[in-house]
Amino acid sequence: MGRLVLALMVVACTLPISTVVNYVVPDPYMDEIFHVPQAQRYCKGDFNTWDPMITTLPGLYYASLAYIAPLFPGMQWTGKARSFQEACSTAILHVGSTTAVMAMYLACIKRSYWLSALLGSLAIIFRQTNIVWVAFVACMGVLDYLDKFSRKTNLLTKADTLVESEIDTSVLNKRFVHAQLKNRRNVNSDKIANNAVSEEKLHQSRDSEWSGVLGEFQFLAYRIWCEKWGILTNFFPFLLVAFAFIAFVIHNGSIVVGAKEAHPVSPHFAQILYFGLASAVAMAPVHFNLSKVAVLCQSFREERTKFLVLFLAALISALVSVQFFSLAHPYLLADNRHYPFYIWRKVIQAHWLMKYLLTPLYVYSWWSIFNTLGKTRQKVWIIIFFFATAGVVVPAPLIEFRYYTIPFYFIILHAEIDDRGWILIGVPYIIVNLFAIALFLFKPFRWDHESGLQRFMW
Repeated sequence: MGRLVLALMVVACTLPISTVVNYVVPDPYMDEIFHVPQAQRYCKGDFNTWDPMITTLPGLYYASLAYIAPLFPGMQWTGKARSFQEACSTAILHVGSTTAVMAMYLACIKRSYWLSALLGSLAIIFRQTNIVWVAFVACMGVLDYLDKFSRKTNLLTKADTLVESEIDTSVLNKRFVHAQLKNRRNVNSDKIANNAVSEEKLHQSRDSEWSGVLGEFQFLAYRIWCEKWGILTNFFPFLLVAFAFIAFVIHNGSIVVGAKEAHPVSPHFAQILYFGLASAVAMAPVHFNLSKVAVLCQSFREERTKFLVLFLAALISALVSVQFFSLAHPYLLADNRHYPFYIWRKVIQAHWLMKYLLTPLYVYSWWSIFNTLGKTRQKVWIIIFFFATAGVVVPAPLIEFRYYTIPFYFIILHAEIDDRGWILIGVPYIIVNLFAIALFLFKPFRWDHESGLQRFMW
């Protein structure tokens, strides 16, 4: 019932907003001047003509076809569209990429690995960089698979111990006892029997001998090796997706389809810092509060040397990133329709010292994100997530908030937030979005060198 109410609330919000947007801005805007004609070609059955300015694969247009097909009779009857081609111009689905990635993650959590890999393929067809999230989800699936196997091993080991203690050795000789236990283990799993003792010992020594991040990775590597065939069998669909993507890149010569010269892969390491701060600000009640500061101070008091070493290492890395790997794409400098244009000019470039003064805030933001995720996720999960996020945002030379959407969703999905926190996050979110929508719709402006109205947007 709760899911139905939530769905109805979302529909109740999006329908009037989309109606107003389509009424005020009926013509294609910005990148839609490329996407709408391409979608209309697909609606006409022309799958061979491709606009060289489009950088992504045609998942958007296939989704348009699937979305419009059942709605077209009603649109034609109400006069919203006179032809199927015209209807396609109203069905550009910008949320397809995020939806496919989240659905892939959900399927993997439910251990439907073939479905998850299929949804991952769909996500890549929407946006090629989603291959990183396919790899991330596969890694999370492996971690979950190993935890499930480990729990099963522990339960069977304890059960075997209980059986041994309950059998009356005065009546049954030891040889019979061992034979019964051996048969029982064989019925459950030969592999579990061979690894049970070693697995239990490793669990007992995990906190003592293999403490820390390196120990977790050593422990994980051992478990992967022990279960390599089971992992390969279960996660083979993800390998097929990876091989297909590699073949595509080799054949295409690049990860992007069109406009390759405008979208080169760049070492934009400052981008990961921008993402951390943007995510922390979007969840400000979680990351910027007195309790979080208290946790920071407590960490400093308990492990002062370790804290200072890690902080200085992170700070130096941030300083190096903003000095040598902070890129200003020509689109960022020239397009005053996007908010990053003003953030770059009015904040980051407000003074030559500003980009350095922001580095402690970048470091704190990532520390707070790690601390928040650490309450629900293990260290290996957090590290893999960090590198997956870097793999998506660092190669992108252009600063755009849409690149941050999927990793931000993963953060907020796994953050422990109470009802008060959701309210404190949700109310500013609604206000900011209403302001952005109003600015887009009702505060247009003109360029001297180009006809038509221009509008502010993310």
